[in-house]
Amino acid sequence: MTQPHPPSSPSPDPAGATDSAGPVRGGFTSTRFVLVEPSHPGNVGAAARALKTMGFSRLVLVAPRVDNVQSHPDAVAMASGADDVLASAHVVPSLADALSGVQWSVALTARSREYGPPQMPPRVLAPHASGHATQGDIALVFGNERTGLSNDDVERCSVLAHIPANPAYSSLNLAQAVQVLAYELRLAYLGADAAPAAPAPAATVGTRAASDEIERMFVHLENALIALDFLDPANPKKLMSRLRRLFARSGLEREEVNIVRGIAKHILLKTKHDEH
Repeated sequence: MTQPHPPSSPSPDPAGATDSAGPVRGGFTSTRFVLVEPSHPGNVGAAARALKTMGFSRLVLVAPRVDNVQSHPDAVAMASGADDVLASAHVVPSLADALSGVQWSVALTARSREYGPPQMPPRVLAPHASGHATQGDIALVFGNERTGLSNDDVERCSVLAHIPANPAYSSLNLAQAVQVLAYELRLAYLGADAAPAAPAPAATVGTRAASDEIERMFVHLENALIALDFLDPANPKKLMSRLRRLFARSGLEREEVNIVRGIAKHILLKTKHDEH
């Protein structure tokens, strides 16, 4: 299996000279569009086309239902000239692999969730994406055409987004949803490029933790809470989901993740010592 582009890898610029110079270009090249278990090759091709029209090119496919989907005739036909984006799509076995190295991610969902990360409409989240994309890789995560994203997938992301469609008929095709978000991000990225430089912050912000670092923290923390008998794995009562939501609101930095893991490590050492 191939892996997503590393943050520093160059990417072709389908939008031409307008989208190929200046510091905000990092936004276009550091944004991944992730399709989780797409079922229909035509939607994959149409998504590639949607990305290219908006100046993006990083498409990641998580366990697509059709083998060799990039070369499927329906995908090639629907790509309609975005063959380069389609052919360079990276296939990975899991969402964890797709989010490796990502420091901010958005889960797109058609329905509200009782638990999960904070919610933002696309137009509100786009400026946030613009800021994060200049600091490192970000990802927009779209679910399967029929079932969408699982709760576990949603909880891996930093923010949850819902496209405010007509409530009487809110069904959006997968590629259409990709197009809407790519358009909103394009406007935000180009707007940030045209805006005057913001003053330097009064204090230096630490490096944001990557998705895989945060996931390891949650595993470590869960084990510590079980060892304390604070969390019953047979009856968890959404405790970890609530903690994920709490930490998602804070925007964890790498040093903060290390602090939480240090606490978890000492809890495990203490409880192990007490058992003897």
